[in-house]
Amino acid sequence: MRMLSGVALFALGSALVLTPVEGRAPTSLLPPGFSNEPAPQEPTPAPSQPNDNTNTSGHRPGGSTLQLDLQGVDASNPADLAVDNATEPELTPEELAEQQRKYDLPDSARRSLDKIGPLTPATGGLSEDAFGQQSGKFLAALMRNTKAPLVSRWGSILLRRTLLSATTTPSDIDGADWTAERAWLLVRMGEADPARMMVQSVDANRYSDRLYAVAMQAYLASADPVGLCSLYIGAKAVSTSPSWTMAEAICASFSAEQGRASAILNQAQRRGDVRGIDYRLSEKIVGAGVDSRRSVKIEWDDVNTLTAWRFGLATTANVDIPPPLLTRAGYHVQAWRARAPMLTLEERLPSVQTAAQLGVLSSAALVDFYAELYAADTVPATFSDRMSAIRAAYSGSTVTARMDGLRDLMARDGERNLVDLLAVSRAMAVLPVIDVEGADVTHLIAAMLSAGYDRSAMRWSSARDALSQSEGADGWAMLAVGAPDMPFSLDGERLRKYASDTGRKGELLVAGLAGLGRLRGDALKQALDGAGISLSAQTKWEKFISNAGKRREKGTVALLAAVGMQVANWDAMPPEHLYHIVSALRQAGLDAEARMIAAEAIMRS
Repeated sequence: MRMLSGVALFALGSALVLTPVEGRAPTSLLPPGFSNEPAPQEPTPAPSQPNDNTNTSGHRPGGSTLQLDLQGVDASNPADLAVDNATEPELTPEELAEQQRKYDLPDSARRSLDKIGPLTPATGGLSEDAFGQQSGKFLAALMRNTKAPLVSRWGSILLRRTLLSATTTPSDIDGADWTAERAWLLVRMGEADPARMMVQSVDANRYSDRLYAVAMQAYLASADPVGLCSLYIGAKAVSTSPSWTMAEAICASFSAEQGRASAILNQAQRRGDVRGIDYRLSEKIVGAGVDSRRSVKIEWDDVNTLTAWRFGLATTANVDIPPPLLTRAGYHVQAWRARAPMLTLEERLPSVQTAAQLGVLSSAALVDFYAELYAADTVPATFSDRMSAIRAAYSGSTVTARMDGLRDLMARDGERNLVDLLAVSRAMAVLPVIDVEGADVTHLIAAMLSAGYDRSAMRWSSARDALSQSEGADGWAMLAVGAPDMPFSLDGERLRKYASDTGRKGELLVAGLAGLGRLRGDALKQALDGAGISLSAQTKWEKFISNAGKRREKGTVALLAAVGMQVANWDAMPPEHLYHIVSALRQAGLDAEARMIAAEAIMRS
């Protein structure tokens, strides 16, 4: 099944089109909005005017009813630039100059917009030329229209690293806007804290309209509305969104200016700018300020949509959000909840598990959370049983006892569960190689590769009897693409049998091996013919990612790989896409990521 659709190159002016191959049902894999028209600058309404967009898929990460406040401004309309100064006296030019002299940073202390991002190569980031000479507007369009979260956990981890890297700002885009698009994609990936780090990488007096709008979403996703206090004055000068007026009231309250805060709220209520649940949540936060006498009861009756404003303020005030609203909001909102310290450990449990599956939390962070919850006074009964198996996998008195912990965990769901694999990955990485059954070796290898313990997994290539069993076939396949070096001679007959027995999984194995360069010559041709896969770059997306790989543009490859990972699950991933993603990553110098994505495709399909 080859899933292809159209993409506009935005600034480049040509179409990046993916055309369906005969015999394969065409399904859109690329982001919507990539027609001949550029994506809108500010697509969503203010909090007081929610627009329901219910996700009915029930499966795909990223479907969401979360309406994010990115209201636009018409610079040609003086009314849009008007500032309501009813609560503050207007400053004279001399007073404004004095304020600027006192508070503006000197030129030597201002941060450059030429390279923006908290990660450098020394701290795990990509090099500053990771996007080469690509158009910034084209890259921004890709970011804005990419649906997240992605199907691949490792793809998401690589994309986060790419977006946070201090890369050179392309010449055709403003540095603040370049930051905004990266932060906006991080927000939609569930990466609330990294998104906040990005918007904080730009001095407040150098914000663009777009960055002001995205910064609000980053702070709300982080449940930190007080973080808006350094921005609302500048934002109100360019935006008529009522959110900034409410932010001003909140900041006044936390500055012990309750009279001013109340005046702003009352004026907004009289004008009808903010009403219903949005107004009451604003009141609730203002009521948490110094010397406030406001007491507000929050009721969710008739509220059908969870906006970023509602999520951020409700979480900050520790107001329970109805489960149906959270369910409809999308997996990335669960990832936001995973790091919210206002919530109890038990409340955060499902969110932490979702965040680990998406790649927002590491396997180590997941285990730390489990340990903290297990030591708490109240532990859910179902979690306690699962934790007993995890503890046995880590601290069993014998190797057999630790293997029994893994077997118990895998038997609970009837299939390999990614979160469970992550939870025991380190425990399995330190086990010595022993005689096990085929199912055991597959679970062991899957657990280790889920968290990137590739060299530990490669040791199990010596368990040839277990890997030769039918239930050990997946372990054999994962090692073939996931090990840092080819751990055994590739048996062409076994490869053909695996591809024949497993269908799509076998096609993904062939594509992964080809992308890694581990299948060549006649063996490659026979495997491709048997799987019905063509490796030639036929579509413009395939040509773009292949050429970016050859130019070793790690950032461009990572972003285009994300574009190719917008599917509901690994069974829907076209093997041709996996090949071009893995091949481009390898050529760009991202061999480890290429191998982990190829192994993940087999593990989770």
